[in-house]
Amino acid sequence: MGCLYCHSPHDWNTPDEAIPPGMEGAGQQLPYTDLPGRVIAPNLTPDKETGAGNWSDDTFARAIREGIGYDGRALFPIMPYEHYRNMPDEDVASLVAYLRTLPAARNPLPRTEIIFPVKFIMRNAPKPLAAPVPNPDLSDPLKRGAFLVNLVGCADCHTPVDNHHNPISGMDFSGGQIIQGPWGKAATANLTPAPSGIPYYDEGTFIRAMRTGFVGSRELKRAMPWIVFRNLTDQDLGAIFAYLKTLKPVAHRVDNALAPTLCPLDGAMHGAGDQNLKE
Repeated sequence: MGCLYCHSPHDWNTPDEAIPPGMEGAGQQLPYTDLPGRVIAPNLTPDKETGAGNWSDDTFARAIREGIGYDGRALFPIMPYEHYRNMPDEDVASLVAYLRTLPAARNPLPRTEIIFPVKFIMRNAPKPLAAPVPNPDLSDPLKRGAFLVNLVGCADCHTPVDNHHNPISGMDFSGGQIIQGPWGKAATANLTPAPSGIPYYDEGTFIRAMRTGFVGSRELKRAMPWIVFRNLTDQDLGAIFAYLKTLKPVAHRVDNALAPTLCPLDGAMHGAGDQNLKE
């Protein structure tokens, strides 16, 4: 799920974006440069002064699945609580139990401050859960893969968005969204089976990419947090790949090795953008 990726400081100058020892889960200001204000991923460690040492289990669960922070404010939706709503009760309880085992780390952080009008619009997004969430049906690889792909939010980055950051209809998982941070600027890849996507991947290639950050000799752009997914089991990564193979092919060329050009399909400037044709 990447909790510690967002909720920990990093050394962005190292290839694995290392978390300083003892600071796992200690929080950080998110480094993305296109956010509408200052977004803080809070300290989740049991430190009582600067962390979550005084949070109840319900406070954790409400933030994870309903988008309401410890202080009662609506969370900025880069926190993917809309995906985590589907996390079963048992998994949420296990997650909270794990977070309480993190070493307490003192790390004072400023408050999140979102610009107008976004700060008011986002208040309408959180919705309460009306019933318990049971364990999902993971009886075959495709069902398991669909559950995991939603849980980790692959589409959030790998689907292009319009000027209001809404997903562009019909272009699910086809890449081209621009992600910019301390690692630089890059467009996300097309994950569909279209010729411009990843039809040449087999399961082994996909698993190696998620483990190492390389496809053959080509390094993945560091905006892709493969350091999170490398800890998934072969079974889970294989299930994710099985699901990706069932996606609708979308013809959308994205190539970070080329100079950015305007893409008529998503309106973004990315490599190979001018090689796409709008129907």
